[in-house]
Amino acid sequence: MTFLQPLLLTALPLIALPIIIHLINQRRYQMIRWAAMMFLLAANRMSRGYARLRQLLILLFRMLVIAGLIFAVSRPLASGWLGITVGGRADTTIILLDRSPSMQQQGPGTVISKLQAGRQQLTRTLNLLGSGRWVLIESTSNTPRDIESPDALLKLPATEPASTSADLPAMLETAHEYISANKTGRTEIWICSDIRQNDWNAESGRWQTLRDLFLELRQGIRFHLLAYSEVASSNVAVRVTNVRRQQSAETAELMVSLSVTRDGDTDEKSSLPVQFEIEGARSELTIEMDGPTFELKDHRIPVERTHERGWGKVSIPADANPADNDFYFVFDRPPPRRTLIVSEDPRASKSLQLAAEISPDPSIRCSAEIITREQLTTVDWDTLSLVLWHDLLPDADGAQALQAFIERGGNVIFLPPRASGLAEFMGVRWQDWFDTQSDHPIETWRGDQDILANTQSGAALPVGQLQIRRYCGLEGELTPLARMRGGHLLLARLPTNRGGVYFVATTPAPDDSSLATNGVVLYVLVQRTLTAGAAVLGQTRLLVAGDAAREQSTTWQQIAGPPEAVSTEYAHHGGVYRGSEKLLAVNRGLSEDRSPVLSDDRVANLFTGLEFTRVDDRAGSLDGLIQEVWRLFLLSMMIALLAEAILCLPRRVQPTRDDGPGGRGLVRESNQPPTANAADLIRSGV
Repeated sequence: MTFLQPLLLTALPLIALPIIIHLINQRRYQMIRWAAMMFLLAANRMSRGYARLRQLLILLFRMLVIAGLIFAVSRPLASGWLGITVGGRADTTIILLDRSPSMQQQGPGTVISKLQAGRQQLTRTLNLLGSGRWVLIESTSNTPRDIESPDALLKLPATEPASTSADLPAMLETAHEYISANKTGRTEIWICSDIRQNDWNAESGRWQTLRDLFLELRQGIRFHLLAYSEVASSNVAVRVTNVRRQQSAETAELMVSLSVTRDGDTDEKSSLPVQFEIEGARSELTIEMDGPTFELKDHRIPVERTHERGWGKVSIPADANPADNDFYFVFDRPPPRRTLIVSEDPRASKSLQLAAEISPDPSIRCSAEIITREQLTTVDWDTLSLVLWHDLLPDADGAQALQAFIERGGNVIFLPPRASGLAEFMGVRWQDWFDTQSDHPIETWRGDQDILANTQSGAALPVGQLQIRRYCGLEGELTPLARMRGGHLLLARLPTNRGGVYFVATTPAPDDSSLATNGVVLYVLVQRTLTAGAAVLGQTRLLVAGDAAREQSTTWQQIAGPPEAVSTEYAHHGGVYRGSEKLLAVNRGLSEDRSPVLSDDRVANLFTGLEFTRVDDRAGSLDGLIQEVWRLFLLSMMIALLAEAILCLPRRVQPTRDDGPGGRGLVRESNQPPTANAADLIRSGV
């Protein structure tokens, strides 16, 4: 239990005062044997048990009175109905605040969100506990910031809702760096989050490293989790999956595709109005949902022929979480998609050229050029969307040009050359070639995201039907996207800040695989990377909140979005912005639409070995997490005083009959029984 005045607890030894006084009084009496009263001792033994019990109870209640008084003046704290106690006053308190869209979920029958309730709870609780220093680390900037008091949690714009997902391991890493650099002394870390899997990334190896780092600190670190794990019983989220402008000789229209997902009772049929807004002009469409997901493909919205570039928004009615009810988009004439193929193998390069040049949309122009490594100096990198590299890994000059292309947002796919060589690119190199034992050795692939993700209708790509006859080994820190039997990589991605770098362990040559003959996977792979690379070339861009922070967002101008967003945080709020010459749409990440909550056991395992307590709360609840309970101790002291007074009352007077000689039939009164008088006389030495 915590006390606001813990020094007063040093007076607890005063509880022994009644025992000391009792022992002193015992030594005041002298035992003198008196023959005339000896016969009364036998009668006194009959009531001695009750008298001794009464004396022990009186002694106990007097001790409780003193203990209750000392505890009351020490101002004890407890966590109310949670029954969880906290530590004493900390030298430094670090607050990790999750501002992700899922924290905007509101409680049933209230407009208070999880984030709002968490800020209020932290403010009241931490003001009561006190601390020498307050530090805030919020999920968008992930930068430690000193604050004057917990009251700042209710005032700072940096604690308001955002569209950026949280990264709890990264926030804890920042907290550890702050503790180590500032030697904070005794530190408490308060985490306010709804413990969604996408925000906590529980499978990451960073958690084990974090546990080891915090265990090495000697100043004493205590973790408190204020968890809002309640899931909305009914919530609907909308997301635009594709927008393209289509023009004929007389008219123009937007083809908008969207996806609607819902939680709760997904078997019940329901109607949902969807509103489309194109720069202020609104229209509405009612859809019928009879499952967890609804896909709308190419909804036509007429626009003026002269209206080639603009923005729009798709909205659904308000529900439990307003953060996923809107989705912004931008549109423009699609830029040409140029692909550069670096190869000296005509068998493979021809298949790659066909996959890059066949456009999925007649309005999009696609072209591909085949060159050799010696011709790289003539390349216009600023107009490229994709590079297919089927040759030895680039030398120093080629690697520098490719890295600049990737930093601009371009995509590169590497295919293995016939001779692996000793060169490497960004820490990755090719190894030897191997023959497979089966024509269908592909075991697993990522169908939930990246370039092998399922189609918009949910159908999986026929990756498992590919025939892989020969493959080349890979060495380096890569993220697997497809594996063959035995764990060998078939497709992997190199983590980058911008752009995409992929490695395919085989080629479309007939001797190596069926990528060319069964061309669905190859075509989708090339076109998806080509689309992503072309997105940075046009005058419009669709960005994910958080990733947009890498842009020069301080110069943006807001066109549509939340009015409370400050200019320094535009990259973390959904909306439409104008940046220099481009029109930008910022939205929440895909993982925010439907992410399960971590189980209690999984959360506890993440903090194994650390001093950790968890407090569960819900949106809309403003009951105090921690409160003073000194009144309970004062009440206990009064009850103990009353009980002690009752036990000290003299025994009730009882009439006795005297049937002895000369007194037959007479009744006399006695204040105390003879046995009690005899015992008192004996102790007093009479």
